[in-house]
Amino acid sequence: MAQTKSDPNYKVIAENRRARYDYAIEDDLEVGIILEGSEVKSLRAGGSNIAESYAAVEEGELWLVNSYIAPYLQAKTFGHEERRRRKLLASRKEVSKLWNATQREGMTLVPLVMYFNHRGLVKMKIGIAKGKKNHDKRASEAKRDWQRQKARLLREG
Repeated sequence: MAQTKSDPNYKVIAENRRARYDYAIEDDLEVGIILEGSEVKSLRAGGSNIAESYAAVEEGELWLVNSYIAPYLQAKTFGHEERRRRKLLASRKEVSKLWNATQREGMTLVPLVMYFNHRGLVKMKIGIAKGKKNHDKRASEAKRDWQRQKARLLREG
C-alpha cells in the first residue's frame, strides 16, 4: 500500500494504532466494505473509529463488528445506524483461509486501517493476529525504547 505524493484520492480514514501493541500480527489482507451512501459521506468528513472493532467469519461471510461511523447530519431520512455490522468483501478462498485461522489456529481478525484507495473506494486492511501476553507487550515496549535510545545516541555522535 505505497502512497504516492501525486495520488489525490488516497486518504487514511481511521487507524487502529493499538492493534500492533495488543496483537502480534502475522499476516494482513486488504478487503472491501459494503457501505450506505450516508456512511461514505460521513467517512469523507472524517467521523469514524475502528479501535474497538473486530472482524468475524460467520456462515461463510466476513463481517466487521462494532465499528463506529458517525451519523451524517444532512442525511435526515436516509441515515445509517452508527454501530451496525458491515459486510466485508473478500474472495471465497480468502474467507475460508480466515475461517481456518480463527477457528482452528485460534487467531483474531483485527482491523488495522480504513482508507480511501487511489480509485476513491473505501478499503480496509485486516490483520490476522495472535493476542500478546503482558510480558510480550513489555518486551516489545523495551525493544522500541532501545531503538529510540540508539537513534538518539547515533544522532548525537
